[in-house]
Parts: sequence; structure tokens; C-alpha cells
Amino acid sequence: MKRISSKEVYERTLQLLTERGVTIPAIAEIVYEMQSPYNKELTMAECIESVEKVLQKREVQHAILVGIELDKLAEQGMLSEPLQTIVETDEGLFGVDETLALGAVLGYGSIAVTTFGHLDKNKVGIIKQLDTKLGKGVHTFLDDLVASVAASASGRLAHNLRDEEEAALNA
Repeated sequence: MKRISSKEVYERTLQLLTERGVTIPAIAEIVYEMQSPYNKELTMAECIESVEKVLQKREVQHAILVGIELDKLAEQGMLSEPLQTIVETDEGLFGVDETLALGAVLGYGSIAVTTFGHLDKNKVGIIKQLDTKLGKGVHTFLDDLVASVAASASGRLAHNLRDEEEAALNA
């Protein structure tokens, strides 16, 4: 049985995101916007690092690979009806895209979950660009997956800040 290395999966995930117009700095900008009110010393470099760490998780990678593949199939008209129309038009009552993204965010705690809800509702930064299709293509899954990565990276930073604060108190 053929096995795919973690490095291959990670690299393919980054390649697909790039092909779809999503960069790590674009996601990090959202993370910065979400976390800077709570951490006045937060830097973009820390946000970028947090996004990279989230993207190294297999569960996140798998969700991105599946979501982008479904978006690409919808662009090509390759899904059967009624799924083709539902995904192609990002139908309002279709929640599978959010469900996939939410599954990936659950490992980062309630801060990540609530941040995901905020980002899903308010469509910040690159998420808004993907959701409003300012580019070309179908991004039914991708906008929610980007929100998931940003929310996870935000949750990760929030937990790290708490750990640092507690370590300083106990020193």
C-alpha cells in the first residue's frame, strides 16, 4: 500500500492554497486583526508562525484538500445534481462547507470555535474576497476553510499568551 508522507501532504496543501489565491500572510492578517486587541505586543511574524503551525496538522490539511477538490469539481461541472448547483452557487442552507471547516477548528478550543463563527458571519479579509467571488472560480468550501485556519491560529495564540502569562506569574 502506498503511503503519502506528511511533507508531501503539507506541500500539496500549500500549493493548492497558493493556486487558489490564498497566502499565509493573508491568513495571518486576519489572525492579527482577531488577536491584537488582546495582545498589544503581537507581531505579524507570530501570526504567520501560528498559521504555519495550524497548516502542519494533518486534520487541517485533509479538510483543505477535500474542500478545494470539491470546489474544483464544481468549477468543472463534475458533481452530480443537485449537489453541482448547491456547491456552485454556495446555497445559503448548505452547511457542509461550515461543518468540514468546523471539524478542523475543534482542536483549538472554544476561542477558535467562537472566532470561526465570527469570521464565518463577518467575512474578514481574504475570506470576504473568496466568499464574494471577486476572483474567479468556486470557493464554497475554501472561504470557510480559510476562516477555520485563521480561527485555529487565533486560538493557538490566545492559549500561548495565557501560558506565557502564567509562567511569568510563577517565575
